[in-house]
Amino acid sequence: QVQLVESGGGLVQAGGSLRLSCAASGRIFSNNAMAWFRQAPGKERQFVAGITSRTASTAYADSVKGRFTISRDNAKSTVYLQMNSRKPEDTAIYYCSAGQYIRVQHTSYDFWGQGTQVFVSS
Repeated sequence: QVQLVESGGGLVQAGGSLRLSCAASGRIFSNNAMAWFRQAPGKERQFVAGITSRTASTAYADSVKGRFTISRDNAKSTVYLQMNSRKPEDTAIYYCSAGQYIRVQHTSYDFWGQGTQVFVSS
């Protein structure tokens, strides 16, 4: 069974940086695409970024392109989300997920972490 554990959330000022980590257990990590989603209060869960397993190809939501970077370390079974130039609208709970392909629909992913809260103050 795959377990995903996010860490690194917290409070950051607008314009600041923060890095989220997601540690995965199980062999499935190395064979799955990994993605970050976020969910703000009263809104649907939104795709943020994804990375494939073998080629580490990446995809980003337009709202974060150029500011966020997703990466993975297969030796550590960990995926990262480097967030720069934070904006107040980035405030949300950030979730790590694993699935066969990178998809923007959250229903396409098989495994989820518990989420980590990120606050961006203006």
